[in-house]
Amino acid sequence: MSGAKGFISFEGIEGSGKSTQTKLLAGYLRAKGYSVVETAEPGGTKIGNKIRGLLLEPQNHMDPLAELLLYYSSRAQHIREVIHPAILRNDIVITDRFTDSTVAYQGYARGIALTIINTLNEIVAPDMKPCLTLLLDLDVEEGLRRNRHAQKEDRFELETIEFHKRVRKGFLKIAEEEPERIKVLDASRSAEEINREVVEIINKSLPGIIKISPGSQKSGVRNQNEKN
Repeated sequence: MSGAKGFISFEGIEGSGKSTQTKLLAGYLRAKGYSVVETAEPGGTKIGNKIRGLLLEPQNHMDPLAELLLYYSSRAQHIREVIHPAILRNDIVITDRFTDSTVAYQGYARGIALTIINTLNEIVAPDMKPCLTLLLDLDVEEGLRRNRHAQKEDRFELETIEFHKRVRKGFLKIAEEEPERIKVLDASRSAEEINREVVEIINKSLPGIIKISPGSQKSGVRNQNEKN
């Protein structure tokens, strides 16, 4: 697989269960002796978390281009402070969202030209594409229902159903274009069922996505969102 070795991302629409699967996979890999960094976007650093607040605050009415540039500001800090150093240490990095979310949300859903997003990717995240992406695919209405039940509400939760349908279509289009990197999972199932499939994929993919064997790292727990 192409992409940065040891760099895994979870993607999906609102309510698809990315955060849960990130934690479950991190726990599984730590139990096997790997050192794992869990992180998320937007955020992952002190600066990124401040930007996250601006991006998700429901009262902020934001221009799409301003929104896009804030995401890349957060990402630039995230890569330089967290992701790149972890990869150099041979840690496994698992992130809840990365550049595919930007393409789906700001590109396919907001309508910003993909050429602009691709240019920003080249500036901010050159050679920093995940080597494996697990896309949790779910019906839009079900995802939003889950988040309402969990009392999660941010600026994106308030978008129209049509917006979220465009996001989902965007993710599936990206997956269609990169089938080797992106594995699509049915997220309508229980967290346990999804995790079993994630583990199967990881076990099949480990030789191609991780540079070293378990136990050759100093095993530890690193969670950037808790740390910062």
